[in-house]
Amino acid sequence: MTATTPPARTNRIRSVTIEGFRSLKNIRNLELPPLTVLIGANGAGKSTLIRFFEMLSWMLKTKNLQEFVLRHGGGDDQFFMGARKTPRIHAELCLETALGWNDYRFDLAHIPAGDSVMVMNEAYRYSAHDIPIKAKWTEIDAVGKESSLLENKHETAQTIVNLLRQCCTYHFHDTSINAALHNRWDVTDSFRLRSDGGNLAAVLLDLRHRDHKRYALIVKQISRVLPAFKDFVLEEEAGKVLLRWMGRQSDKVFGSHLTSDGSLRLFCLLTLLNLPPERLPDVMFFDEPELGLHPHAITLVAEMFKRLSKQRQIFIATQSPYLVDCFELENIIVANANNGETLLRNLPREHYQRWLDEEYALSDIWLQQATGGVAWLGDDQPVKRESSLEAGRVE
Repeated sequence: MTATTPPARTNRIRSVTIEGFRSLKNIRNLELPPLTVLIGANGAGKSTLIRFFEMLSWMLKTKNLQEFVLRHGGGDDQFFMGARKTPRIHAELCLETALGWNDYRFDLAHIPAGDSVMVMNEAYRYSAHDIPIKAKWTEIDAVGKESSLLENKHETAQTIVNLLRQCCTYHFHDTSINAALHNRWDVTDSFRLRSDGGNLAAVLLDLRHRDHKRYALIVKQISRVLPAFKDFVLEEEAGKVLLRWMGRQSDKVFGSHLTSDGSLRLFCLLTLLNLPPERLPDVMFFDEPELGLHPHAITLVAEMFKRLSKQRQIFIATQSPYLVDCFELENIIVANANNGETLLRNLPREHYQRWLDEEYALSDIWLQQATGGVAWLGDDQPVKRESSLEAGRVE
């Protein structure tokens, strides 16, 4: 491979079936693009899909399923309307690699004693791309409180484990006084950015030393959105580093506690999205990454998401029409709530191309003018919004 050859796309999650997990009562064979933008109103269930993949990551890392369940309300809360109404959670995933399909399925049952869950009916299979008929499932007989897939040494089982355990959800929402971002951080914790951005200063310091060109690009991009920003001030002291920066107007150094929430989130996002692919997980989830960002910053971040999705699988949960309009119809999955159940739907281009041809914005397809809320509008003509969004556009 030459220096100019772009890296090949990594393995990815092609489709998923989820029955009975929280508000996901019956999601069947949902196709997941390499760049998925999940749009929906508050309470529609966008974050529930992300929580499902978080659960898989915990389950297949070091047998932490029960800890995940405990942290998220207990076993009964993981079942649609509770375990009395929904006694079983069933899931099937299709993972695509360069050679073929790696499928994994499992069930979860509720254990009333201790309010925990039990993993059962696990199975996996591999089917090559050039074989039209799917292979038979290999059943795992073991039943227990943790997944048995980890102990299975079969190549297909390990491929599934290695991909799903890497799923990482990035939340840069916590910028409170007690947020990890404000702490002095060990300089050796600098290879990957943590999911809450706590080790941002250590990652930036490492980039400045090892990859100054990439570091300079991050500084330049931040300056495009925050003209007052000049550079970070990163000084190692006793093996730790604190996040600080300097403005253009004076030589005053600003600590993270003097920095706006939106600026801190921007620092984290632009740093993460500029890291080399080998320092990123295969599958990355972002829950409302647009919070606190200027429209110009949203446009910049959206373009970076597009570029990164050629090498890593990206999931974005949002309710921002401005962010949605940065993407293509094929990227969008719409989430709606119906009597407590989350419905997830792709938007087939053949159904909606005519509205895009008439210069409707992509978000016009699902955004209701009267309430500003999100709704699935079926195959009827979408309601075209007034110029409130256009007024906020950056030309």
